[in-house]
Amino acid sequence: MCPEKRRLRNDILLIAVIFAVALIGFLVFKSTMKTGDYVTVSIDGVEKYRYSLSENIQTDIITGENTNRLVIDGGKAYITEADCPDKICVGHRGISKTGETIVCLPHKVVVAVVSGEDEADIIA
Repeated sequence: MCPEKRRLRNDILLIAVIFAVALIGFLVFKSTMKTGDYVTVSIDGVEKYRYSLSENIQTDIITGENTNRLVIDGGKAYITEADCPDKICVGHRGISKTGETIVCLPHKVVVAVVSGEDEADIIA
């Protein structure tokens, strides 16, 4: 077998092994995530509100002249409206697993899922 073909075969094998290891790591990580109990709302690094994921609510997070609408429905938290220019937080999928976050950088708002077991889960 010529050296170029051997090198190509080895490169393809290496890429396949790296991809498989990354996929297995991702699946293990996702399967070990726990469903959270609460969402915390931090504004400028300070926790201001805490809401249970088991209750369906809709509330406005007001930071000065800025507003984000937080909705908790079916055990997931969403930002459905925001008056920030980029609206990245509005486009984020719902969160329900411990450690997941939604961030609105222009308003300095962080919505994070935490468990009720450990206060150290809070991400601010």
